Amino acid sequence: ALGHEPEPVRGNVDTRLAMVTDGRLDAVVLARAGLLRLGHHHQVTEVHDPLQVLPAPGQGALAIECRGADHQLVELLQVLEDPDARIAVTAERALLAALEAGCTAPVGALAEVVEGVGGGLGISLRAIVAAPDGTVVLRQSLVGPADDPTGLGRRLAALLLEDGAAELIDRSTTVVHPSADQHLPERAS
Repeated sequence: ALGHEPEPVRGNVDTRLAMVTDGRLDAVVLARAGLLRLGHHHQVTEVHDPLQVLPAPGQGALAIECRGADHQLVELLQVLEDPDARIAVTAERALLAALEAGCTAPVGALAEVVEGVGGGLGISLRAIVAAPDGTVVLRQSLVGPADDPTGLGRRLAALLLEDGAAELIDRSTTVVHPSADQHLPERAS
């Protein structure tokens, strides 16, 4: 349908790039940040606009876990807190949870903190759910108040579910790639 055949790949960045160099693959999609960090900037041939190719929910976010009872440590770590990132990731993860989809499901989401109505903060949340073969693609977006990212994620998931997202997610759990040894992981319960 799209003129190419996706292949599962394994290995580190150099191994994946070698698959293109030696002709086993025509191309490989990798994180630009990782390529730049590893000094492979000359091998970046195209950068996908995240609004056109939505990332996985929570993609690129980092979290630090610590003992909640250690109040001094919690206070020290607050300097690393990014309130906008927390709001965005909360909305994206709420969407994923409401869809009952796992990390391998064909779901993309991107939340951004934006100026809201009346000068307050809002959240713009875009999402996509696709059939494994790309023949069916559902897209939806909503804007809501920044003080309820979980509610916004759930509302957007409800719209996608009304459009048939559950069926697409279910289909993704039964797809077996010809060169794969096993099924993709089951849908989260």
